[in-house]
Amino acid sequence: MLTKKNLFKLIVHQKTKFTHLHFMLMAIVTSQTVLQLVVDSTVSHISSIDSTHQIQCSSLSTIVARRIKESFTTVLTKFHAGYFRVSLSLGGQALLWKTLIGPTDNKSTFRLALHTFHPRAFTLLWSFALVTLVLLSILYLLRCLFYFKMVKDEFLHDVGVNYLFAPSISWLLLLQSAPFFCFNNPYSYVVLWLVFAVPIVVLDVKIYGQWFTKGKKILSAIANRTSHLSVIANLVGAQAAANMGWNESAICFFSVGMVHYLVLFVTLYQRFSGTDLLPTMLRPALFLYFAAPSMASLAWQSIAGSFDTASKMLFFLSLFLFMSLVLRPTLFKRSMRRFNVAWWAFSFPLSVLALASMEYAEEVKSDAANLLMLLLLTSSVIVSVGLIIFTLLNTHILVLPHNSDPISSLPTLRSNSTTTASV
Repeated sequence: MLTKKNLFKLIVHQKTKFTHLHFMLMAIVTSQTVLQLVVDSTVSHISSIDSTHQIQCSSLSTIVARRIKESFTTVLTKFHAGYFRVSLSLGGQALLWKTLIGPTDNKSTFRLALHTFHPRAFTLLWSFALVTLVLLSILYLLRCLFYFKMVKDEFLHDVGVNYLFAPSISWLLLLQSAPFFCFNNPYSYVVLWLVFAVPIVVLDVKIYGQWFTKGKKILSAIANRTSHLSVIANLVGAQAAANMGWNESAICFFSVGMVHYLVLFVTLYQRFSGTDLLPTMLRPALFLYFAAPSMASLAWQSIAGSFDTASKMLFFLSLFLFMSLVLRPTLFKRSMRRFNVAWWAFSFPLSVLALASMEYAEEVKSDAANLLMLLLLTSSVIVSVGLIIFTLLNTHILVLPHNSDPISSLPTLRSNSTTTASV
């Protein structure tokens, strides 16, 4: 029987169930809301991370691009023609070793032992010199394209203009020592010789022309050790022309180079003490004093067809100048304290002198001449290998600080004929 008491208990029980159901529904709704909030916040956080990652990647690529551009700009602005000292030296070594493995009438033990140098090693050396010259040429072409004003300033600089001969000299040396060119080729050799000889003529007109047009004191004001490069360029051009049978062109280049060498030699020889303002770091350029007569002896041998009296006289002159410098090692002490690309100025003159001594030994065929050839050849190879090692170990300082290299310190140029270029 449903009494009031039982009815009351039933109502309380149903109310309790309803309350439990209400709380369950509220819990479900609340948990769904919280879950939705958690999911929304998680998605939002992931989106934020992706956005941040994209921004970081974008900023990183921008920084890398900016660093590459800054490095490229730094290299081009501080690179100059003086770096072609490296290719000049390697080209001299290539020509030296091509002559060494070539045909010979010298039957001495020294010569026959050196003649065993493997042709593949020479090809490797020549290829290394070619790659180096191509890289340097590309860099300088880019410098001409993007920083033409700096190239123009270099052209007007009394030291920098002389190193503009170095690319042509390097190419002519590699042309003569190339393992796949024939001197009788009517097209390739002649065309390349013309391409590399034209810049020499243009620079000759600029440099030698100003000696005649800017007053009698211009030469004593601007002449310096690096001026020998203009002479060497003409002599290398003469040798290359003679090797392909163009004797008239060879004599023309030889006469222009030698006449100006005599004038330059006398000018530098009688210069008063203290008038040479080239800095200590360019002391290695003193080796160019004997590089010019050494190259002249080789050029005249190519023209005359033999290492005659004139070639011997020029060789002995270069040997005397070499001994005069070697016996004064303290002269180069300060310039050797820190590695510099100017050190490469030691290599090319030694290579040319060794090459001239080889031709001299081939002509006289005496033990003394062979011993002298061996000593000079050994010195040349040791110096060249040492410079390559030093360069590889110091690649981080090849692009020098702006004011540490006199060639790149162009604001110090003095262009009037009554003052000396302060470099």
